Amino acid sequence: MAIILGGGRGTRLYPLTQLRSKPAVPLAGKYRLVDIPISNCINSGLRNIFVLSQFQSASLNRHVSRTYHFDAFARGFVEILAAEQTEASMDWYQGTADAVRKQLHRFLRGGAEHILVLSGDQLYIMDFRRILEAHVASHADITVAATPVCERDAGEFGILQVDSFGTVSDFVEKPRDVSLLGRLALSEHLLVARGVASDRRYLASMGIYVFRPEVLIRVLEDPGYVDFGKEVIPHAIHKHRVHSYFFADYWEDIGTIRTFYAANLDLASATPPIDMFSEAAPIYTRPRFLPGTRVERSALQEAILCEGCRIAEADIEHSIIGIRSIIGKGVRLSHSVMMGADFYETSASLHATSEIIPVGIGAGSVIEGAIIDKNARIGEGVSITNRERAERYDGPGYYIRDGIVIIPKNGAIPAGTVI
Repeated sequence: MAIILGGGRGTRLYPLTQLRSKPAVPLAGKYRLVDIPISNCINSGLRNIFVLSQFQSASLNRHVSRTYHFDAFARGFVEILAAEQTEASMDWYQGTADAVRKQLHRFLRGGAEHILVLSGDQLYIMDFRRILEAHVASHADITVAATPVCERDAGEFGILQVDSFGTVSDFVEKPRDVSLLGRLALSEHLLVARGVASDRRYLASMGIYVFRPEVLIRVLEDPGYVDFGKEVIPHAIHKHRVHSYFFADYWEDIGTIRTFYAANLDLASATPPIDMFSEAAPIYTRPRFLPGTRVERSALQEAILCEGCRIAEADIEHSIIGIRSIIGKGVRLSHSVMMGADFYETSASLHATSEIIPVGIGAGSVIEGAIIDKNARIGEGVSITNRERAERYDGPGYYIRDGIVIIPKNGAIPAGTVI
């Protein structure tokens, strides 16, 4: 059984989470973040999947319910479990562990031999059969998936200390102290044995766990333990056999605007970090039955074009163009993520008023280093380049986070605006 955690408020991804939860944030022009762990589960033969949601969950619930339907004669399911008040608890989920605790009675009904706990806001491709096999082979009570990171990034993750057999002897959440980091660093012997570059000396928890059900019950007995990384795993090390599963392939935690932006553009590069064309491990999402994209006299370099777009005489470089995107004549778009639209506007609706800005990017606009959320309306002759090089700013109809200009969902930028 797999449990996908919907996460908290997603404040570091704001304004992308202004109207949706983190797992519902669009990815690579046509997917949602939650499609990644669900697809990994399906491709690994795991079809009993729960998704725990709490904040801004309407779009996530709608996407999951419309996308994942198994055969009527199969036993598989993808089920949303929203936070709810019960006779036992009137509180919302207080953390990752608390969310699982409050729904534990549902997970135990299925008689699963192992329970896999996943995050809903990460980008990676993993065959979960490998971690389950390692979990069984090591006779572990708990297995924690881990990936090597450099010292610069170590303070952002839970860092494991392991022996030569992979048994976890210590776990520190987001260590900042230099002396503490030195103690947690992997030995030269382990680095060589794992074939890891010498600068990636720290083993970071990926927020992916495998539990034996009876052990999961025990580690969640204390209601004061509300988070797996901060409380449950560090305390479990002293009472249970906790093993690590080494994962050296691409993995990105989509926790900030900067990581979201970089991960999307990496997918549009000439050498993307994951294979989105794999027939053996496809990424699933909602089928929309859109027409093919129409491109007229345009130049494109390192771009992903999704279905249903209309692009006329544009210059597009190293960008994501999401579903139903409309890009006018003479537009220059570079190093940007355009999420597209949820609908097509009709001629009648556009002619109803002369004041409305059409959905999409108007003719003659120049956009560099931006995220254009869904259904955004950008008028003609707009320049979005963050010319002041601001790191953080809230402007009329736009936000700047980590130096990246963000036009929020349903936002509108009048013609001639310069940002």
